[in-house]
Amino acid sequence: MGMLCNSGRASPSRGLAAGRALAVRRGGVTSAEEKLTDGGGFPTRGTADPSLCSPAATGMDGDDTITAEVCKEADIGDGELWDVMVAGYPVLLVRNKKEFSALGSKCPHYGAPLSKGVLKGERLRCPWHGACFNIKTGDIEEYPSLDCLPCFKVTVEDGKVFVTAKKKDLESSLRVKDTSKRCLLNRETMLLLGGGVASLVCAETLRQEGFTGRIIMVTKEKHVPYDKSKLSKAMNLKAEDVYLRKPEFLDAHGIELWTEKEAVSVDFQKQKVCFMDGSSQKYHQLLIATGSHSSFLKVPGADLQNVCVLQTPEDSSKILELATGKNLVIVGASFIGMEVAAFLSDKAGAISVVEKKEFPLQNALGPQVGGVAMKMLQNKGVKFYMKTELSELKGTDGKVAEAVLASGEKLPADVVVVGIGVFPNSAFLKGTSIARDDSGAILVDLRMQTNIPNVFAAGDVVSFPVALLNGDWSSIHHQQVAEAHGHIAALNMLKKEKELHTVPFFWTTMFGKSIRYAGCGKGYTNTIVKGSLEQQKFLIFYIRDGFVTAAASLNCDPMVSLIAEVLYLGKQISKEEAEACDICNIPSLAET
Repeated sequence: MGMLCNSGRASPSRGLAAGRALAVRRGGVTSAEEKLTDGGGFPTRGTADPSLCSPAATGMDGDDTITAEVCKEADIGDGELWDVMVAGYPVLLVRNKKEFSALGSKCPHYGAPLSKGVLKGERLRCPWHGACFNIKTGDIEEYPSLDCLPCFKVTVEDGKVFVTAKKKDLESSLRVKDTSKRCLLNRETMLLLGGGVASLVCAETLRQEGFTGRIIMVTKEKHVPYDKSKLSKAMNLKAEDVYLRKPEFLDAHGIELWTEKEAVSVDFQKQKVCFMDGSSQKYHQLLIATGSHSSFLKVPGADLQNVCVLQTPEDSSKILELATGKNLVIVGASFIGMEVAAFLSDKAGAISVVEKKEFPLQNALGPQVGGVAMKMLQNKGVKFYMKTELSELKGTDGKVAEAVLASGEKLPADVVVVGIGVFPNSAFLKGTSIARDDSGAILVDLRMQTNIPNVFAAGDVVSFPVALLNGDWSSIHHQQVAEAHGHIAALNMLKKEKELHTVPFFWTTMFGKSIRYAGCGKGYTNTIVKGSLEQQKFLIFYIRDGFVTAAASLNCDPMVSLIAEVLYLGKQISKEEAEACDICNIPSLAET
């Protein structure tokens, strides 16, 4: 049996031989996550001697190309990840199979320090949110990052390691992948319904793979694709602050964006989509990525003013304005509900959460992690009314004023936020021959192909075969999964015959702390907790049929990324191996 990682040490840890091992850099980065995301301090674990980057060791030619000595060849072992400085700019230096690579040091997604990530062969996984990059090319290999890493030339002379780079590349932490241009002679049309990340990644992948025809992305919203995960985590941001791409980017790549336009029917025989405004558009290939919508309350008073769902940037801003200094009732202890409660805990006058389960986040993360989240929020004054349901909302002058529980207890409510689940946006497909499940989710195979020729679907609107569920169909509503869907759909729209291969990865953030989760724990029967739930430093394994099917952590980076990589490689972690894990000293998890 090989080993997946070494024990952590204060100095840079030497990974095992590439191809046999995952090299892991230790360091608790969770608490610094928001500071780093906002451009705060840069962690320097494993940083080379700064004197090596002094002017005497750095050269710059006429086209602003910089060459700097960053370390001695003998300083860095095989499988190690080092932060080095080149003319004052941070660079990640990697040694794999005795070859050196130099790349941008921060993940383009949220700025995580990649020196604390997980290295397997030529694949580097971000410690925060699981994005993966090829260390030779810097190319993105797994989402949620949309962009690649810049790469720099490395040379070794007389036992000294030098990095050569252009100053403009050092100044940027990301590289946009090269794409083809729109050619008017190509009359083929790819029509993408939906303005989320699945459609965006599909459109970009089409261009990256050489497609020169017409790409039309259609959304009922008025925005370019944006980071929906921030709507509940940072409610004070403007819509423009969460845009994933600017309108100018889409224009430059020949991607048409039709906003405030909603599909109402599809004629699959004629390959034509009709829209609410009476217009229509023919297609050669169609992607349906219309996402999901928040479920509505079905109690008396649900139609009162100031009863809100959180779906758009406008919803986020409205809730923040309405709840400031007021009584807020959150119905449903979902991720959105708990993140809203956390963000508004020091802004609302009072916050009450109503949930029929015993713990928040229980469906996804189980009672143990849900209990941790509950205590975090209770410590900030949030009140929980668990194992009960809302029976009625009462109002004054048409506005909500009071929430009545099934027990008869009454809660003051100036604003109500509803987070009780979602349903797929597929009603416009009723009456067609496209295959959907009982919830309305579109059924697709691993190529994101529906049962209709030339029609693909991706993201929240689909149910797909999940490898970690033994191929059973399921809907997984994570940003990273939607991006992977969009990428695979694009490849198969271009007849590349590529199947989906990804491990679901998501996170929730409250009070500057992130709970990370990888895998698919649906149907788990047992859990193994390492560390301390009470001290909010733990790793929890979800076990099904004697093996790990998912893991979650708080303040234990990069363990969830490590486990995601193990699962991605098709390896199994037995219950016994999970029980032997020691998060205080990264273990040797045996490959089986």
